[in-house]
Amino acid sequence: MNTLSIVLLVILAVLLIAVVALYFLGKRAQKKQEAQQEQIDAMKQTVSMLVIDKKRMKMKDSGLPQAVIEQTPRLLRGSKFPVVKAKVGPQIMTLVCDEKIFDMVPVKKEVKAVVSGIYITDVKGLHGKAVAAPKKKQSAFRNAIEKLQEKAGAKPLK
Repeated sequence: MNTLSIVLLVILAVLLIAVVALYFLGKRAQKKQEAQQEQIDAMKQTVSMLVIDKKRMKMKDSGLPQAVIEQTPRLLRGSKFPVVKAKVGPQIMTLVCDEKIFDMVPVKKEVKAVVSGIYITDVKGLHGKAVAAPKKKQSAFRNAIEKLQEKAGAKPLK
């Protein structure tokens, strides 16, 4: 055997070990996420609230309680996440919103939201109808490209 085949075998072995390690780490992370989802489902309640403002902001600028900031891992403290400021009953609260529904949350409107602690998991209109996400404006260039693709019979861009 020459040195090239030995190097390739070593690289293959390292890649195989990395794939196996990632597989087991992924399974462990999935179990943790399922346990967290069970806790969220156990604590959820429907609340009527008036949404004052919503933004994506860093944890230290969000106005969340200090206990929440201390419990967050250090690596995530600098990243931006969706924050909703809402009036729930007589008090104004800062809540964390699920990334999937952040665009559907209407500003300056009263909604019924499913809340688990300080985490908003779902939003419905005041009378039970689902709130639609606002359509994003597209640039003229993007519209022109989509028209040309439609003319040519190609699949539209997403």
